Amino acid sequence: MSTWAKATEFTSGAYKRQERTFRSWIKSDGEFPPEKDRYHLYVSYACPWACRTLTVRKLKGLEEIISVNVVDTFLEKEVGWTLMEKDDGSTPDTVNGFKHLKEIYYKADPNYDQSFTVPVLWDKKKSTIVSNESSEIIRMLNSEFNDFAKNPQLDLYPEALRPKIDEVNAWVYDGINNGVYKCGFAQKQEAFDQAYANLFSSMDRVEDILSKNRYLAGNQFTEADVRLFQTLIRHDLVYHTHFKCNKMRIVDYPNMWEYVKEIYQMPGIKDVVNFDHIKKHYYASHRHINPFGIIPAGPVLHLEVPHKRGQ
Repeated sequence: MSTWAKATEFTSGAYKRQERTFRSWIKSDGEFPPEKDRYHLYVSYACPWACRTLTVRKLKGLEEIISVNVVDTFLEKEVGWTLMEKDDGSTPDTVNGFKHLKEIYYKADPNYDQSFTVPVLWDKKKSTIVSNESSEIIRMLNSEFNDFAKNPQLDLYPEALRPKIDEVNAWVYDGINNGVYKCGFAQKQEAFDQAYANLFSSMDRVEDILSKNRYLAGNQFTEADVRLFQTLIRHDLVYHTHFKCNKMRIVDYPNMWEYVKEIYQMPGIKDVVNFDHIKKHYYASHRHINPFGIIPAGPVLHLEVPHKRGQ
C-alpha cells in the first residue's frame, strides 16, 4: 500500500485522517524526562501540523534544546518523505543517518504498518519515537521544557483558558485544519460539498470572533491561534486553488487577514513559514489532483504591511 494511501481512509468518497499511534509524553517524573539535546524533531515546512511544533519551539526559545531535521518538499507515494540536503532548507538526517522518514518509524517499531507522517518527536537516548501527534507535542514544548526555555514565561495553554481553547480547537480542527483536506481529497461531489460548506461556515465563525476579540480565546495569544494560523497562512497560497477551497480568500476577510498579518509579523514566526516548500510540496506531490505538477508563480501576499489588530 502506498504511503499516501496509508495516510488516508475514504468512506463514501469522504476523507478521514488516521489517528496517530505514538502517544507518549515528556514529563519530569516519566519515562521521557525533559533534557537538553535529548529530543529531536523531524518536520516538513510544508506541513501545517509539523509547523505547529516549529512555531512553539521558536516562541518558547527551545532552538538550542531540541534539534530539527527538515524533509524534502516532495512526498513520493511509494517512498514517502526523504531526508537530503538542499539549498531550500531541506536537511539530511543528522541523528540516525537515514534517507527516508519511514526508516525512523521502523527503527522505533519494526512491525509498524501505519502512515509515515511528520512531525516526529524522537528520543536520541532511547532511539525511539516519543510522539507523532502534533497537538500533544506542542503542549509538551509549551510546558515541559521551561527549565531550559529562553521564554519560560510564555504559556500558550494557560489553565484559566483551557476550556475555551479546547472548545475552539475542536471545531477549528474539524471545519478548517482538517476541513481543507476533506475538500482537497474528497472523491465524490457530495463529500466535497459537505466539507466545503463546513469549511466556510467555520471561517465565518472565526471572522465573527475576531471582530470582537483580538485572538480566538480572548485577548491572549494561545495555542488555538498557533494551530489556526498554520492553516490560514496556506489558504491563499495553496488551499484556495489546489484544494478547490475557492469561495473566499483570507485577504477577503477583513478581520482574519489582519489577524494573519499580526501573527506573521510576531518575532520568529516568519522564520518557520517557508512559502517555497509549501507550494512545491502540494502542487508537485499531489499528482492525483495536479497531474503535471505545475507550480504556480503566485500569489503575491502583502504580509509585511502593518496590521490593524491593535485598533
